[in-house]
Amino acid sequence: MANENESRPLYEPNPGEWLSNADFANVVRLTPLVSIDIIVRAPDRRVLLGCRTSEPAKGVYFVPGGRITKNETRAAAFRRLTRIELGVEKELSEAKFLGAFDHLYLTNRLELPGFGTHYVVLGYEINLEINCSALPREQHGQYVWRHEHEILTATDVHPNTQAYFKTSV
Repeated sequence: MANENESRPLYEPNPGEWLSNADFANVVRLTPLVSIDIIVRAPDRRVLLGCRTSEPAKGVYFVPGGRITKNETRAAAFRRLTRIELGVEKELSEAKFLGAFDHLYLTNRLELPGFGTHYVVLGYEINLEINCSALPREQHGQYVWRHEHEILTATDVHPNTQAYFKTSV
């Protein structure tokens, strides 16, 4: 029996290009994804959180961020993600690297049964004053600013976001 992928020509996506749902499902099912989370701090040290509109972590508050795509450098991904998630393009050199984190979920972006999602997340912190009402709503339906102690005690903030503040960043 021939593999269904053998009938399709090989294709490598361009930087920033999304995979088809079928290809993405295979990647999520079989491998970890690499992503960037952006801890955005206001001048008063509060942190920007958005309530996620899709899985994984749908319906809870999380810091902005997203996947790095095939052939996309970390610097290019950071520029794209800040533009898409924050409405302003920032350079990776403006951010402080906090470390690499494992995020494991029982669900996946496509909401398909039978497999979860594993992210290897590169955490970065940036200082930025943003008006929440001007932020994009595709990934996060609403935004709030919270202090670290509020994040750590909140039941509506995902544990993977709370982990960034367990040993104060």
